[in-house]
Amino acid sequence: MTDVNPDQIGAGAPQPLEWRDGDMPYSTAFGDHFYCQTDGRLECSHVFLAGNGLSERWNGRHKFVIGELGFGTGLNFAETWRQWKLHRAAGQHLHFISFELHPMRGEEIGRALSHWPEIDAEREALTAAWPQTPADTVSLDLDAQTRLSVVCGRALEGVAAARPGFDAWYLDGFAPSRNSDMWSEELMRQVAEKTVTGGTFATYAAAGFVRRNLIAAGFAVERRQGFAGKREMLCGTKALTLDTTIAAELSPISSSYAPAAVRPCRATAGSFLPAIPG
Repeated sequence: MTDVNPDQIGAGAPQPLEWRDGDMPYSTAFGDHFYCQTDGRLECSHVFLAGNGLSERWNGRHKFVIGELGFGTGLNFAETWRQWKLHRAAGQHLHFISFELHPMRGEEIGRALSHWPEIDAEREALTAAWPQTPADTVSLDLDAQTRLSVVCGRALEGVAAARPGFDAWYLDGFAPSRNSDMWSEELMRQVAEKTVTGGTFATYAAAGFVRRNLIAAGFAVERRQGFAGKREMLCGTKALTLDTTIAAELSPISSSYAPAAVRPCRATAGSFLPAIPG
């Protein structure tokens, strides 16, 4: 299959795939694999879960909101959900909100995730609930403590329309050299704007312009050891400013959270979903 110009694919439409080494999807539109060829599941744990310190930060939190740029195969969500189930306590709630330009079909997600028996339960639940034609916002209550929302379309528009309140971000677009729009300063500023003070990001990318854009957006950026021999990855925290410190002292905001009654697992299509579950 020859490479396809991404501009020829409509936003929100599936993209053509090649399958390499059995069940590894490759984007012909962006000329890139969807995850690390060494082991995408272990990369997710190293880069995104450890990079955001999630196992520690989940402790004692009544609600936690993760944002992701690039849902892809759903691998990051599936591994996050698996680990969330190991760490969560009664009454805690996770909302995982991903922004995806070209959502995959359910059978493609299932094929890609079948490589890892460790996430068989998550793969089966996700693909069983995934709509035949994902569009607009796909919202899935996958269990009583876990909600997945996938906003289909351009990331800049989706993030701009979301409500603030994200605790952590997975920045996982295709390689910056292949998909620079997913790493632009404008998008990174939107990500920072929607992030709570003290919120974090992690990414496998370490390109200089990505780091500069994140710093310009308001993140304190740290280089860390990458996965599987990769020299570097980036992590960071949204800095506390004087203004936000004063505002917090003058007008404290309750962190209480009253979740809506959990509905059966379903998929819906509609307008952009608010970032904070209600």
